[in-house]
Amino acid sequence: MPIDMDRRKFISSVAFSSLATGVFSPFPVIARQRNKIFINTDNQIQRFGDERDWFFEKRFGMFIHWGLYSILGWHEQHQYRAKVDRDEYAKLKEQWNPYKFNPEKWLDLLEEAGMKYLCITAKHCDGFCLWNTNQTSYNTMNTPFKRDIIGMVSDACHRRNIPLCLYYSVVDWHNPNYPNQGRAHELPPQPQDSPNQDAYMEFLVSQVKELCSNYGDIHGFWWDANRLGIEDRSINQMIRNLQPKAVINNRGFDEGDFSTPERDYEKDDHISFNRPTEACQSVGIESWGYRKNEDYYTERYLIRGIDRYLSRDANYLLNVGPDSFGVIPEQSSIILRNIGRWYHAVKESFKNVEPASELTSNKNILLTKRKNTLYIHLNNEPEGNVVKLRPFTVKPQRATLLNNNKKVEFELELAPQDWEVGQSYLRLINLPTNELCNNILVIKAEFDRPPEEYVLH
Repeated sequence: MPIDMDRRKFISSVAFSSLATGVFSPFPVIARQRNKIFINTDNQIQRFGDERDWFFEKRFGMFIHWGLYSILGWHEQHQYRAKVDRDEYAKLKEQWNPYKFNPEKWLDLLEEAGMKYLCITAKHCDGFCLWNTNQTSYNTMNTPFKRDIIGMVSDACHRRNIPLCLYYSVVDWHNPNYPNQGRAHELPPQPQDSPNQDAYMEFLVSQVKELCSNYGDIHGFWWDANRLGIEDRSINQMIRNLQPKAVINNRGFDEGDFSTPERDYEKDDHISFNRPTEACQSVGIESWGYRKNEDYYTERYLIRGIDRYLSRDANYLLNVGPDSFGVIPEQSSIILRNIGRWYHAVKESFKNVEPASELTSNKNILLTKRKNTLYIHLNNEPEGNVVKLRPFTVKPQRATLLNNNKKVEFELELAPQDWEVGQSYLRLINLPTNELCNNILVIKAEFDRPPEEYVLH
């Protein structure tokens, strides 16, 4: 699992990264005065202006956690959490033979779900490598499988023009040079260790160079668990020199290109971000890797999270954990396919749009906009079958529920709750909130001019 989030405290990786770059707040400043809305747009997300801008076009991705831990079927940190002896855990290598693995099937599911890019764990904390590395024998080539998994995945992604990103854990429970000190997600010092931070960093850099040199275009590098606390911009610069399309996250050796809120540990109600952001979540509640008897989030819960981030100009990475044979579990596949049916129906509300939730005082919805079109996302649990779009006092030319492509009724009427202000507001009425209660509804409202012109002063 991505492990830089402390589950017991409110930690905002976005805010941390902004502090690291000298930015006081990661969110746009918004002020309200009754029905007038004033926006400070200085903090809008800036594009990179180079080959990394694919990241802003392909915003929904598949995360894959896969390695020796899938054989045990409990958790990707099995060695650490179950306190398994290093040498005992390493014996799993002799059982690694995922003979049913077919990356094309993973990518078929990715496309069914509406996902546009893939991120896979090249090396998780246990140190086992899914590629043909020359830096350690602890890799997939020295197993009964004897095949380069990263090579197989990259070939499939390149054939189908699907961007590939690689996850790499700085913490390494297998390499004796890693200076374990018992910090979070580290082992306690081991008797067989030969702690040497310089030697370990040389190993790490050599592995990163392999990954960025031997597998064609790589579109992202996803660091995790820099418990060493090292800052070294030259490492990310090496990645950029070798892979100019690669976006790099903020969990490595500098602040990187984008922030990484995990699961739903950070609770926020901000309407957008001012630096690139990619949230990550897993379909399984307990584990990111394969778990035999996994507990799963509801589809609505996951869809709400996807909508909540994509509506705010962020990316979303949704994880599944293949089993030891290389097969994504059936329940995970069902969840992704059902999410895909929702996503394909509403995806226009995320494409080439801007976050626009500042245009309404209704905190139960999120808004995105493109030219004269406003998309209303019922992200919170609807209280009824109506949405009041205060302070809009005009009707759209038409309104459509993207989920089923049916017309949405609307009216301007003085509602009893608005008697004091004496103003009729736009109301979207008779919505099928009961019939589609397992979905996030998205309404497309088309106006005769940009919607902000009706409410901004």
